[in-house]
Amino acid sequence: MSLAATLEPALIRRYTSDQIITLAKLVIENAFQPIVEASTGVAFGYESLMRGQERLGFNSPVEILDEAHRGDQLLQLEQMVASRALAKFASLPNFSTATLFLNLDVRLIPHGERLVENLLQHLKLANIPPSSICFEFSERFDNTSVPEFASLVSLLRKRGFKLAIDDFGVGHGEMKLLCDHPVDYLKIDRYFVADIDRHPRKRHLLKNIVHIAHVLGTRVIAEGIETEAEFITCREYGVDLVQGWFISRPTTHVSELVQSFPHLQELGKSKRNNQSLDEILIRKQIEVLPTVYENDTIDSVFEVFRRHPHNAFFPVLNANGEPRGILHERHLKEYIYHPFGRDLLKNKVYERTISHFVEMAPIVGLDTDAEQLMTIFANMEGANCLLLTENMRYAGVVSAAALIKVMNEKKLKTAQDQNPLTGIPGNHAIRDFMREASRDSDETRHFCYCDFDNFKPFNDAYGFHLGDHAISLFAALMRRYFFAERHFLGHVGGDDFFIGVQGWTKDELAEILDRLIGDFHDDAQDLYSEIDRAAGRIRGHDRAGVEAFFPLMRCSIGVLELPKGLVIDDINRVSAAIAHIKAMAKESEEGLVFHRLGEAN
Repeated sequence: MSLAATLEPALIRRYTSDQIITLAKLVIENAFQPIVEASTGVAFGYESLMRGQERLGFNSPVEILDEAHRGDQLLQLEQMVASRALAKFASLPNFSTATLFLNLDVRLIPHGERLVENLLQHLKLANIPPSSICFEFSERFDNTSVPEFASLVSLLRKRGFKLAIDDFGVGHGEMKLLCDHPVDYLKIDRYFVADIDRHPRKRHLLKNIVHIAHVLGTRVIAEGIETEAEFITCREYGVDLVQGWFISRPTTHVSELVQSFPHLQELGKSKRNNQSLDEILIRKQIEVLPTVYENDTIDSVFEVFRRHPHNAFFPVLNANGEPRGILHERHLKEYIYHPFGRDLLKNKVYERTISHFVEMAPIVGLDTDAEQLMTIFANMEGANCLLLTENMRYAGVVSAAALIKVMNEKKLKTAQDQNPLTGIPGNHAIRDFMREASRDSDETRHFCYCDFDNFKPFNDAYGFHLGDHAISLFAALMRRYFFAERHFLGHVGGDDFFIGVQGWTKDELAEILDRLIGDFHDDAQDLYSEIDRAAGRIRGHDRAGVEAFFPLMRCSIGVLELPKGLVIDDINRVSAAIAHIKAMAKESEEGLVFHRLGEAN
């Protein structure tokens, strides 16, 4: 047993306080926890976390930082930890495309310039661009109250570093920081992520926080994800990046870090394979403008504007290919048309770089719904475009005019998908509804699959005109009983229909479906001849061509219930369950069968 293990922590701390930096060099390690793209499961970056402080008698990194601050050694400790994190980061095979997240203690803000310059030296030696480093502003204290904070943010942006707000929602002044300063990432605190799949209020807050962030050109990271349901919910509500034990635990061993996470890729497979109509249409409208890099020279920017005189602005990227905003010609006009403007910009004393002229713009992933893109555009006053990303990298821009085209084409495609006989949306719309409803667990959802029994013999005997009449009758009955805007009616094709209901109890729905089945049975009987009605059957041929007697037509309905709080990402699982319950309904005496997803038959 070591000496440290036999001593009280307070006693160890008493003897280590004076030598905290020397001893920290012997025991402190950097653990990396992956921060992963929610849509692909690919590692985007790593947060550096301090480990080993317990060997010096400190229960947490916060305690050793507080002790270093009391001994006026906080700057040296943070510089030592940061330099080691950079060295470990540089040893990763994907460091050139990844981002290292470093926590910045608010008490170091007055020494920010020294910290930044020291870090820049290490980056230069390791051949790492500043855009690969993101500083997380801890919310233990109010950053914005420190007089030097604004100038430090300006310096970090000018040098090309990225900025993140940590613990968003539980700290000090986050909204003020988000409003007054350009922030690249916003990290949602674990409190709002925990059990989010079972808390509608948390989901409502998350949805709106994501929307606000994207309007401001800020990407959202959900931290502390511990379950599959939390991950799926966060991803479906627009979170860009995820972090937590469900993804990967922190590790001090570089060999344990991987570049992709198969369990997340598998969960996201259906989302990627089932490309939405919106994404297909948006991709057709993307304009891939030439880009400017934030570390380009002023001369090179002038040259871009000269070569493309019809473009009023260009996207600005960092060295990692991530959008930082746009550079508009109006920001440079006063220099372009001033007799000495260009010389002034090139003057090192004046210190004007491209980063001074970058204007934040909405940044959104390509898989965002068209309606949401329009909402973001409408809420961003004076925005020239939306910057679209794929796998967090620049994919192009889309203008307001292009989005209007997308919306019009979407309406046209939706209209084309409607069944011409009933005017009810078809399979594409049904699948979209099922996908969205499966992911929205605020209420109980019921998916009802309606199928006529013995329709073929009737259609063969009485002709397709009366067959179409029977189909139209059922469509009219559906509209009579399910008329609310939130109800969804779909026509799968032929004599197969779909009804989607949210927020009803099983008993409420069963009562209405019983009436629907009964009314259709009565109406359908009137389509038969008196002789066939009296016999209660007709002679016909089954699908194999075998002649037999068939009962009169009825509708059977299989109902799949998705309970409140259940988030389903795999639409194929839902479809398979519906197919099974549909078969059970056709074999049942009443023609109506309910089944709760996840329960044994």
